[in-house]
Amino acid sequence: MAEQTHVLFVEDDDVIREATQLALERDGFAVTAMPDGLSGLEAFRADRPDIALLDVMVPGLDGVSLCRRIRDESTVPVIMLSARADSIDVVLGLEAGADDYVTKPFDGAVLVARIRAVLRRFGHASGGDRSEDGGDTVDGGLLTFGDLEVDTEGMEVRRAGQPVALTPTEMRLLLEFSSAPGTVLSRDKLLERVWDYGWGGDTRVVDVHVQRLRQKIGQDRVETVRGFGYKLKA
Repeated sequence: MAEQTHVLFVEDDDVIREATQLALERDGFAVTAMPDGLSGLEAFRADRPDIALLDVMVPGLDGVSLCRRIRDESTVPVIMLSARADSIDVVLGLEAGADDYVTKPFDGAVLVARIRAVLRRFGHASGGDRSEDGGDTVDGGLLTFGDLEVDTEGMEVRRAGQPVALTPTEMRLLLEFSSAPGTVLSRDKLLERVWDYGWGGDTRVVDVHVQRLRQKIGQDRVETVRGFGYKLKA
């Protein structure tokens, strides 16, 4: 029997927490459910789950702060849960290092689909055939763009010879750009390829991740093509 995927779920509403835990367990997940951020952080450190679902508004240590603490220690995928799609908390959560978000109230099937989509891309091992047309040089999966080196086989990035720590989502985003340098990729295409969305998604997810990627590989390395999307400077 395959090992169960372990989900950490932090939610202070008893009804939502219990109902969601039951729904996830019916879909085959092992769930640790916590009512506040501090107990959630303790559970994360003790159990090292495969993915974390964090409600933005939880007592003790709010979801955004908890996400930052988790991101300081791990690249484990994080999905934020927010009661308002237009809330600034959505952007704050993404800027804190979350990989995706789901708006409450949510359908259980949609939540499971989003969890599985995140897990698929975190388990994705890219390499080889994607690198044939990318970068200035190709040497065993190594692409170079100025002082930026992307090892598509070893899943490592260096800037001016120094290692760059990327989350798996940031790495997937960079791989998409580096597979077609100089080509404009729309937000919708990036949502489909990186976030595995077969349906419409919130393009803020793309914009915030591009912003985070720029901070790590250089502000001018990824160009904005206004009205169309983004491209990697070849």
